[in-house]
Amino acid sequence: MKIRGRTLSGLLLAAALAASALGAGTVAALDTAPAAVTGHAATGHTGHTGHVMADSALPSGDDPDGDGYVPAVPPVTGVTPSDAVPPPAYFHEFQANCSVTHTAPDDPIVYPGRPGASHDHTFMGNRSTNAHSTTASLTGGATSCNAPADASAYWMPSLYDGDRKVLPVGPQVIYYKSGVTDYTSVRPFPKGLRFVVGDPAQSADRFRDHGGWVEGWECGDSYKNVDFPARCPTGTQLNIRMQAPSCWNGLHLDTPDHQSHMAYPVVKPGTNHDVCPASHPVALPMIEFKMAFPVDGDMSRVRLSSGRGHSFHYDFFNAWEDRTLKALVDHCVVGGLQCDTRGYDQNHPERGAVLNADHRLP
Repeated sequence: MKIRGRTLSGLLLAAALAASALGAGTVAALDTAPAAVTGHAATGHTGHTGHVMADSALPSGDDPDGDGYVPAVPPVTGVTPSDAVPPPAYFHEFQANCSVTHTAPDDPIVYPGRPGASHDHTFMGNRSTNAHSTTASLTGGATSCNAPADASAYWMPSLYDGDRKVLPVGPQVIYYKSGVTDYTSVRPFPKGLRFVVGDPAQSADRFRDHGGWVEGWECGDSYKNVDFPARCPTGTQLNIRMQAPSCWNGLHLDTPDHQSHMAYPVVKPGTNHDVCPASHPVALPMIEFKMAFPVDGDMSRVRLSSGRGHSFHYDFFNAWEDRTLKALVDHCVVGGLQCDTRGYDQNHPERGAVLNADHRLP
């Protein structure tokens, strides 16, 4: 199966150190100078300035013993990766589009309970996200996503043009798709699942070879850039798309590296079919960020708070209301439809919509 014209390879998700951030800042006060990108003292391996992967995590709300593992309760066991080939369906997705809420040098995944420890991040979705966020604090919270039931937290490194912070305007496209050929095997995210996509320390080559790569940075007629283009035509926007791993080990909602509980699908030998590896047999939705930054012209001063363009990465912390997420996954992903944020496929109006005009379950 090909996703955006590119078959996923058998590589598992590369080890990544992620940064995410949150705080009390508001969108109304975002044009401030960037926070200094300096490391936070910690024991462990330093993957990038501003991101330190400790040998063991500190105790936090979801990880009271501080070992970095957040177990799934109950775990999902006894699953065999599906290699079935269902009826052809070019699309199996819905959108969960969310606007920017605030920025802050926080990261409730990599630096739980330590405000200011990370480089600056731009947050979308849950309006309360900060360094102290937990599954309980996010659940049921106010959100900037179209669907009020999506209280999940989404974040990425902030982008700057010189010292000016550049924020995406309006709802950003966040796809929930099938990453495996058997789209009928995809099940909803478990509440509290969290992970980091990409690595702020990755080189240009590692970024290009990453399992989540989708065309790189784009603007105008310039595509497949691992770093920012030298110039973007006036009136265009700088875009990037990046896909997340979609195979889960069924055992942990988080692990010390914030990635090893997840994996990208692999190609079944002798076929062109994508399946989950035996180590991560549970097929979940594949998130794809499609972000658009309103910056054009000379790009020589454009940078991320995490570094150059190839340091792009993002974080996801699931806090969907369970019934709504399941309804959208079942109707759109398992059902093989190309749905909008209401779970409606305009090419198949006879199938109806999942959510009403207010983006709520009827």
